[in-house]
Amino acid sequence: MKVYAHVHKAPIRVFRISKRRFWLRLKRDLLLLKEALAQEKLETKEMLVTYKRYTKKQANREELKEANKQFGDLLKGLGLGMFAILPFAPLTIPLIVKLGKIVGVDVLPSSFNNMGEKRQRKTARYPDDEK
Repeated sequence: MKVYAHVHKAPIRVFRISKRRFWLRLKRDLLLLKEALAQEKLETKEMLVTYKRYTKKQANREELKEANKQFGDLLKGLGLGMFAILPFAPLTIPLIVKLGKIVGVDVLPSSFNNMGEKRQRKTARYPDDEK
């Protein structure tokens, strides 16, 4: 503690600020996740409506193509959900996503692909939390 006290004039204040910064970053990331899940929910509802219209022969090919794309995203999410059950899920899921990027396979659903861009835009609003 003495070494830390010599480096910083107010080590307790620095600790409190870093703790606050961590919780703010966590809240911001959880809000981004909530937005992505809400978007995925809306897209899935639209997919089901399109499939219902297709059974009545009222949907065109473009709508059906979008519904099939969303169905693929739904299967991707279910595939990652299987890894959430396994032990060490906080390690295995990021590893699978990283290996998927290296190999060139898109493992995440489309609503989660632009989360990094959203995070950067949110961080640009609050530059003090970036550190």
